[in-house]
Amino acid sequence: MLREVRGLPRCRLPAAGCEPLRTLRAAAPGGLPAGDGAAVEAIQSFRSGTRRVEAGGTIVDEHRASPQLFTLYAGWAFRYKTLSDGRRQILGFLLPGDFIGLQDEFADGQTHGVEAVTDATLCAFARERLWALFQTQPRLGYDITWLAAREEKLVDDHLVTAGRRNAGERVAMLLMHLYRRAQRVGMVRDGWVEFPFNQQHIADALGLSLVHTNKTMRRLQRLGLYKLDGGWLRILEPHALETLGDYFERPLRPVPMI
Repeated sequence: MLREVRGLPRCRLPAAGCEPLRTLRAAAPGGLPAGDGAAVEAIQSFRSGTRRVEAGGTIVDEHRASPQLFTLYAGWAFRYKTLSDGRRQILGFLLPGDFIGLQDEFADGQTHGVEAVTDATLCAFARERLWALFQTQPRLGYDITWLAAREEKLVDDHLVTAGRRNAGERVAMLLMHLYRRAQRVGMVRDGWVEFPFNQQHIADALGLSLVHTNKTMRRLQRLGLYKLDGGWLRILEPHALETLGDYFERPLRPVPMI
């Protein structure tokens, strides 16, 4: 049974296949670019299959090289690193359309792990075919480079948050960041977006203690800036939350979907 919040059903995952990525591309702001049919055919020929991972399951093992790259098609996930004593740092959250595993292609050893927060469906690509894709499909190669550059920007933003923002600013920034990213790929419905993260996820992403995270989130919610209801998030005062978090996002071209 689907859980509903204010009439909004929890998202179902597709039965199988990655072809609906085209629908996701069309739903994103800016729609499908000219000549997209050829690009979709090239992506499908590059694809090696699909993978389904249950909530809490491992998409990329932190300590083992993966022979595959992935595009997250449905669900939420996050990238992380753990220290020897078990402490975890969440490096970034992943939404449908995000490309996974490219960092390991250019690094010595594994750079991070990836875990599913909800049940997730992924399109899988053979890592060994990546160079051939760059050679035969330069436009798609550029899209992959663009995604890598965007990921670097997100890491820069995260570093500023962890290094210079206080607790309230960090939470405000993260809530707006995730909400706006979800909005860009059509996940916001009637002002609500599925928000499957607990306070430990938030603490691990922002470098805060669990107690401090709890107090800060409760304070911002009491101020009426946002609302969490049954795993769904609604931003009640976006301007105030953006101002508090010093959030600024320049309009970008439509995000490529690989």
